[in-house]
Amino acid sequence: MSIAHPSRKSPLPDCELRQRDAQVSLCAGREQIVLVGLDGTEQWLCPAHAAAVWLTNPTLRFSAKTRPEGISAVMGQAFGDGGGRR
Repeated sequence: MSIAHPSRKSPLPDCELRQRDAQVSLCAGREQIVLVGLDGTEQWLCPAHAAAVWLTNPTLRFSAKTRPEGISAVMGQAFGDGGGRR
């Protein structure tokens, strides 16, 4: 008989904006983006919300906890998925 052990990894947090407002339906993307304010406060967001927040608050920066794929997803949301290709 085998015993299933629970995963040791913590589940990724949901988008904080989705948690604040159950009516929010703009969450897009599976990457977790961590934006950090000047005071060190972290915000865990989906790419769609991270793009909106990042574009409206230039003091935010991406945390090292954000994977490069996540930053690419934010840029795609912010500036379109064209990626500058012609």
